Amino acid sequence: MSEHIIRAITVNQIGYPAKGSKTALFTGGEHQFRVLDAKTRTAVYSGVTSAAAWDKTSGASVHTGDFSAVTDAGSYLIEAEDGTVSAEFIIEERPYEELQQGLLKAFYFYRCGVELGGEYAGPWGHAACHLAEGSVIGQPGLKLDSSGGWHDAGDYGKYSGPGAKAVADLLLAYEWYPAAFTDSFTLPETDGKTPDVLLECKVELDWLFKMQEAGGGVYHKLTTASFPGLDVMPENDTDELFFSPVSAAATGDFAGVMAMAARIYKPWDEDFAARCLAAAEVAWQWLVQHPEEPGFTNPPGISTGEYGDEEDHDERFWAAAELYRTTGQEMYHEAVQALARLPFPKFALGWADMGGYGTLAYLLTGKDQTDEEIYRTLEEGLLAEADRLAAVSRQDGYRISLREEDYIWGSNMLVMNNALLLLAAERFSGEASYAECALDHLHYLLGRNVLDTSYVTGYGDHPVRHPHHRPSVGDGVEEPVPGLVSGGPDRGLHDEYVREHLQGKPAAQCFADHDLSYSTNEVTIYWNSPAVFVAARFNSGWQG
Repeated sequence: MSEHIIRAITVNQIGYPAKGSKTALFTGGEHQFRVLDAKTRTAVYSGVTSAAAWDKTSGASVHTGDFSAVTDAGSYLIEAEDGTVSAEFIIEERPYEELQQGLLKAFYFYRCGVELGGEYAGPWGHAACHLAEGSVIGQPGLKLDSSGGWHDAGDYGKYSGPGAKAVADLLLAYEWYPAAFTDSFTLPETDGKTPDVLLECKVELDWLFKMQEAGGGVYHKLTTASFPGLDVMPENDTDELFFSPVSAAATGDFAGVMAMAARIYKPWDEDFAARCLAAAEVAWQWLVQHPEEPGFTNPPGISTGEYGDEEDHDERFWAAAELYRTTGQEMYHEAVQALARLPFPKFALGWADMGGYGTLAYLLTGKDQTDEEIYRTLEEGLLAEADRLAAVSRQDGYRISLREEDYIWGSNMLVMNNALLLLAAERFSGEASYAECALDHLHYLLGRNVLDTSYVTGYGDHPVRHPHHRPSVGDGVEEPVPGLVSGGPDRGLHDEYVREHLQGKPAAQCFADHDLSYSTNEVTIYWNSPAVFVAARFNSGWQG
């Protein structure tokens, strides 16, 4: 593996919107700097960085070079007075269009049960996989069709809750920023009419239907008993598949995303939308009939990712809010009102805490159709959380909302989920400053960080190249599957590789671009999905 030289000047390695603020971050002492045309190397702007400040989280003395005055479209780089240079980057009205296409195309590469062909997959194709029926744990002799959907992560498991979260982010992105999805990135199903994002989400939704048992409950996950080797391609992972038991969390997530899909797909496919709504309603009835369900734990003999969740009020809240928004039926509104008064997180957007999706659904229903007190409480709470994130970002050397303790396994999910919440605050308040803060989070993901690393495979000039992702390890292709979001720094050092190599590092430096580092460099669908959302916002035009 080639050595990664960390530059003292870090930028978004893709680029910056022509309008709005533009900053590079420097380490070390204060600098005079110049913005150079990347082709001619002539200076188009010069400035002086701000005073340096020690940033404990990154372990660096950081200062800012503002070049917001540069607005002409083109390719640029930044040079310090000592000759140090940054990555090249572009300035355009919509610099993230190709990035968004790649982040979305990643879901095609996650597909299970179908051949990924050369026309669409390039060198990263593989044969159809996981076509065998799966055994239902606890029901001897029962086998069910398990094919389709998306692999969850660097392994080949498929999980109902995380899958629902990923689809929700993509559907929200389309609902809020449809102009960002007018261009096709070409899928086998592309018909020239239906937006490709909806075609791709349908792949996962069609699989989720298979996870619902006859009584309405939803199987928590579908996996082999244990993970295959790191170099095993999906078509060679032929161990027996198992449906793990139904859980309330999975059922609530299913009901929420299906009710959401029923609304969004109706203009495109009324029959599919009706099927989604019917499935959501049956799932809701299961939840009503099972008010006190224990949290999910792996059954004996299953050692794949558990995605355990002891608290299911958040999933029920999301389900009720989406069903109310889609149907207008009072019984769902009554459920929302009862659940909203319970003490669970209502602004989180992770696979374990889905209450934020319920809050968004309820606020999007509108003041006229909602309880005045609950609406106000949720709106004020969402804006207060966004203000907290913005305040943390202002104090952070790299302008993101993670505190030292937030550099957890999958910290980049927090980076993008927080950016999504900030953009929700922009939507409900009209304040552009929230979008500016969200954009800083995208800058971080794409290289403006202490490690000078783009955490998206194939994007930027210092991207992650060795993700913990079985197809990228086993396919014999030098470059990894493109468009995958890496998990990012994890101060807990949760795998052997980083425990050996990263002891004593500051939180934001606890990352290894190595395929053995599953705790810092794995990839998942639900780290990609909020990144698609954020990119779509800034591909819809900058109004800041």
